[in-house]
Amino acid sequence: MNPEISSIATRLRETISRPEPVDDIQFNSLALELFALQFRCNSAYRKICEARKLTPQVVEHWTQIPAVPAGLFKELEMTSLAPDERPTVFHSSGTTEQKPGRHFHCAESLALYETSLWKWFQENLRFAIYDLRLLCLTPPSEQVPHSSLVHMFETIRKKFGASESVFLGKISDGVWILDFEGTVALLQGGGASADRRHSQNGEDAALCRDAATPMLILGTAFSFVHLLDFLVEKGLRLQLPAHSRVMETGGYKNRSRSMPKAELHALIEEFLGVPRKNILCEYGMSELSSQAYAGSTSAFHFPPWARARIISPETGHEVADGETGLIRIFDLANVFSVAAIQTEDLGIRRGDGFELAGRAQLAEPRGCSLMTA
Repeated sequence: MNPEISSIATRLRETISRPEPVDDIQFNSLALELFALQFRCNSAYRKICEARKLTPQVVEHWTQIPAVPAGLFKELEMTSLAPDERPTVFHSSGTTEQKPGRHFHCAESLALYETSLWKWFQENLRFAIYDLRLLCLTPPSEQVPHSSLVHMFETIRKKFGASESVFLGKISDGVWILDFEGTVALLQGGGASADRRHSQNGEDAALCRDAATPMLILGTAFSFVHLLDFLVEKGLRLQLPAHSRVMETGGYKNRSRSMPKAELHALIEEFLGVPRKNILCEYGMSELSSQAYAGSTSAFHFPPWARARIISPETGHEVADGETGLIRIFDLANVFSVAAIQTEDLGIRRGDGFELAGRAQLAEPRGCSLMTA
């Protein structure tokens, strides 16, 4: 493994872990250094940069660094890692007919990924998270080893250190299925049918049934839609303990139905008893190592070690505040692949953040919600 890349990965982990945020000057310096390394060590990326005549010799600011379309992760090995150095790979989700994008990882890149996701997750959750019971509306990681989202949830579970956390999904015919009865029993505080669940270490573990303990529920938007449909069908309204939290992620592309964020959050408040101020939205991609978060009524923001720009597809320049364009992300935590990613998602610029506005026309369906039943 290239020692220079390992060195900057270590430095970035230390930088992210510090309480002081990465300022604009530091970000630009790190971005240019990383670009030069990726240009040298990632042959597929170097060819793209040379074709655009944008090399480390001419690029003077991070906004000039060439961004790679996310779709190229399907066709090319966008990595600085040799084949024997990448034991882990995350796949982009989509329809079964689509070729998935591949983001290769080694132990060092996963360590950086996990440092990035945990630091920003804590700062956005804004709660004494170790007092929460964790419920994930996805299959466990051993069933979906190529899912970056489930790896994220598993990382959060380990950080909690809670033996009573549980994954409530499973794989059936290639899609994610939610155990509705078991989920409702747990949300109601346990019951004869849900006294014991399968724990992550493969052993039966008695779940905490303290009805006063707040919960943190993690899942895709579409898994919450299915859960809410089940509650409506059964005529149930739940009231989760005070200070409970919900984090939802993913879209609805190619699904039979969709639901605007405001409507989804209103129903979560009505049927789960979680106020909208305690609902967090996550935006992430398998091609990235950092995530953006938004409250129920606020814009998405990436952490200080990542930057999002909303780019006009007509001009290639950043749009004005309130205008719509393609979301382009520069993620310093993407050390071993490519830091500059051009997504196929549309965003509305809101200051230094953005509001999601759907997928660009002709873009392939993508998103973890496609994996839910």
